[in-house]
Amino acid sequence: MTRSLFGGFRHPLAFLLITGGLLTGGASTSHASDSFQVDLLGDGETIGDMRPVFLKFETRPMPAISPREVARRYQRLFDVSDDPEVRVDALNRLANIRAVAGDDAGFSDQQEQRVYREVLDSYEAILQRGSYAGKLDELLYQMAKAHAFVGQAEESTTRLRQLVGLYPDSPLVAEARFRIAESAYSAGDYAGAELGYRQVIDSGAAPALTDKARYMLAWSQYQQGPAAYQRAAGSFLEVLGRYYQHTARFRQVPAGALDVINDALRMVALMADRSGGSPALAGWLADAPAGDFAGMVYDRLADYYAGTGRYRESARVIMEFVGLAPAEVDVAAFRAQLVEVWGLAGKPQEQRSAKADFVAAYQDEASYAALTDRDQRRWQDYSRELAAFRYQQGQSGQQQAFAQAARYYRGLADRLADNGEELRLAGDAWLQGGAFVKALQAYRDAAYGSGSYSHAADAGWAAVVLQRQGLDGEVALSADLASVAAETDRFAAAFPEDHRLPGLLADMANRSLAGGLSDQARRYATAVVRHPSTSNEASLSGWLVLAQANQAAARYAEAEQGWRKALALVAGSGIGTGTGTQSTFRAAGGEQAPATEAGIRQRLADTIYRQGEVAAIAGDVDLAVANFQRIEPVLPESDTAIRGRYDAANTLLGAQRWQSAITELRRFRQDYGQHPLAAGISDKLALAYQSSGQPLRAADELVEVAGRDSDPWPRRLQAAELYHEGGDSQRRNGLYTGYLAVAGVPQSAGEHLQQQQMRQRLLESGVDASVHREQLVAAELASAWHSAESLAWAAAATIELGNAARQDFEAITISAPLAQSLARKQAAMQAALSRYQQVARLDDGQWLSQSLYRQAELYRTLAQDLMASQRPVGLNELELEQYDLLLEEEAFPFEETAIDLHARNHRQLAEGRFDPWIARSLARLEVLFPGRYARELQWLPWQPQTSGAAPDHPTEGASAATGARQQGGQNDV
Repeated sequence: MTRSLFGGFRHPLAFLLITGGLLTGGASTSHASDSFQVDLLGDGETIGDMRPVFLKFETRPMPAISPREVARRYQRLFDVSDDPEVRVDALNRLANIRAVAGDDAGFSDQQEQRVYREVLDSYEAILQRGSYAGKLDELLYQMAKAHAFVGQAEESTTRLRQLVGLYPDSPLVAEARFRIAESAYSAGDYAGAELGYRQVIDSGAAPALTDKARYMLAWSQYQQGPAAYQRAAGSFLEVLGRYYQHTARFRQVPAGALDVINDALRMVALMADRSGGSPALAGWLADAPAGDFAGMVYDRLADYYAGTGRYRESARVIMEFVGLAPAEVDVAAFRAQLVEVWGLAGKPQEQRSAKADFVAAYQDEASYAALTDRDQRRWQDYSRELAAFRYQQGQSGQQQAFAQAARYYRGLADRLADNGEELRLAGDAWLQGGAFVKALQAYRDAAYGSGSYSHAADAGWAAVVLQRQGLDGEVALSADLASVAAETDRFAAAFPEDHRLPGLLADMANRSLAGGLSDQARRYATAVVRHPSTSNEASLSGWLVLAQANQAAARYAEAEQGWRKALALVAGSGIGTGTGTQSTFRAAGGEQAPATEAGIRQRLADTIYRQGEVAAIAGDVDLAVANFQRIEPVLPESDTAIRGRYDAANTLLGAQRWQSAITELRRFRQDYGQHPLAAGISDKLALAYQSSGQPLRAADELVEVAGRDSDPWPRRLQAAELYHEGGDSQRRNGLYTGYLAVAGVPQSAGEHLQQQQMRQRLLESGVDASVHREQLVAAELASAWHSAESLAWAAAATIELGNAARQDFEAITISAPLAQSLARKQAAMQAALSRYQQVARLDDGQWLSQSLYRQAELYRTLAQDLMASQRPVGLNELELEQYDLLLEEEAFPFEETAIDLHARNHRQLAEGRFDPWIARSLARLEVLFPGRYARELQWLPWQPQTSGAAPDHPTEGASAATGARQQGGQNDV
């Protein structure tokens, strides 16, 4: 594609418009600086029609002189003037006159060529002079135009480049850049042209100019070869995108724009073919501006392939677009085009596949409704053709083809008003293809939804039979009793005179009963027994169903009546005794059993038992017990009768009728002692005895049954508590002793506290007191679990153990030889101290106070006994005095320790504690350390003074060391 710089213009009356008036004379410079603008609206519609720019003055009313005369005068002015600016202005006037008057101006093409050649010198003179009354950018532009008009393309481009370089802000720059790019394109410099057109687009020029620049940008990129195809495709797609936006999505395309749009589509298709086909096209479109014109591009590429006989490539392009197109884009025409392409290619299999795709694409109502009438008819035709073809394949042995045929028939039926036959064909095809659910629905629709279809009853019966086969597992149809019942009711309502209905209702009565639908079974059974032609066998079946249905619905009185009716029929007519009977009922285990007298009696007994249960739940104890007990006459020695006796006793037990319950329980154990239910009688009797205030008898029952347990101790311990409650401590203690002998280390707090309580009760009963006291203390000290009671018990036991050791200590006298007796005394004291010191780990109250007091007294007693010990024989007075001093030195530390321990007790007063043992320690301190502790209290001056020792304040045994401390204490005070 080659063009001249300003290509194809007959004369330079095209783009530029300078506002101003048409002068008949005078200086022209007054208009040289008038503003003007680029006008592209007068340009051609294609690149080939574009014309060079010109200066166009805005017209005013013409003076009373002909245009030809005015033109002649300006031409004369141009010829005779030597002033370059005058000559330029005269040329501008001539151009305006030519634009207004056309050929009437008398200004021929040859004259115009000559004038433009001559004016170039004027332009050059003005430029060389360096001064101009007008705008130099306009002057440069006019020079470029003149050069182009006289065929001097290179010089024209030079002037345009000068304009761009010197006046980048000029409104003429965009047009200049466009002309520069055109020059490069004409010269084959496509890269330079691309750069120039890009500059025009980026300059923000008028839309008309940028649209043309964008179109030429695409061509300049295309001309650079395959390496630039991607850029060229992007530019062509951008051209399409802008037209798409500005022409209401190609619905209002101006006539001149059709060629540009078609050319852009053609070029994109051509480049896509040369670049690998649709993958390249998809990549280009991914980067294209927003718009829904992608289908046009794919369509053009598909047409290109089909037009050249490349049908597979054409089909592939169509399919790729269909796969890539967004949901909102209508591709029905593409799908139909694909069918036509495969038809042109002579590929029937591919054509059928395309038809199938077309049908599948518009299967849902919304997409089908969006099709045109033509496409809807096409969809129906395709469906019929495909259904017939697949059905024939199925008949030829291709089983899976039936399902395909059924889908087409079903889809077609959904789009037709009179569709009974299509629905039946769909049902048959689904059935033969093994799609029973879909076959069922098709039969239903044919039977009940196809209006006056003549074979509706047969279609309905087919639906019933198919449902029953599914329920029985004969076909792979998920059917339940409710669905079969609904199908039966629907058939009965629609076809009440059908000869197959009575047998269907009888079958449904038994099926409903087997399915646990009591009300439904009763409804069907009632219809059977009331039917005038019902046989005895059918009557028995009906009564059996009614009895079982009422029993399942908890209508036990009605059920009992039904069982008795059935029992009378069996016993009176012999029905059910022969081998040919068809009557059955569901036995207690759920299995079907023949209708025999024994079986019916068992069900009658069960019904009576249920009435007893209902009465028991309702709180009617007397009625419940009566019902439980009247089972035995109906079915003696049966498990149901035994269970009735057992439940009668339990009902009395639950009603807290203790004595009646005890009587029935003992009778049951006497009559059925070996029955499994008798295993729990002892526990129940124990509960009844205990609840009726007979704990000892309850305990005896538990002890008796415990012997049969693998672990007897849970019940024995329960019995021990009952013995405790009943005051039988002897038998209680025997169980406690036996349990503690075998019990291991407690594994929980409950076990530990339970064992400690047992030991405490044994201590209180005097049973092996020393042993159990030792165990009680040891267990509490070793355990991580404690309670206030267990700690108190252990603390008391520890004090008792300490007291026993203290008594041993007190029984030892200190005599000669002193060392041996003193060692025994100290060992006994240490044993008592160890016990008393354990109390601190168990108690911080009165037991601790007693422990401290006892420890202090041990030390005080040892000091006292030491001072009172026997003196060696044969000592003189001085030696005896020295011996006493030695004894005092030995006794003094013990007495000091005693004071410290009593003082510890005394210090508990500061913590808010006081008890008799603290009082005793204080009294003892008044004796041992009177200077500090033996004080008289004076509350007020008028208060009478009181003094004297508190009760139980020991004063005996004061030693010489005590006397010295007393004196020292007074001095301290």
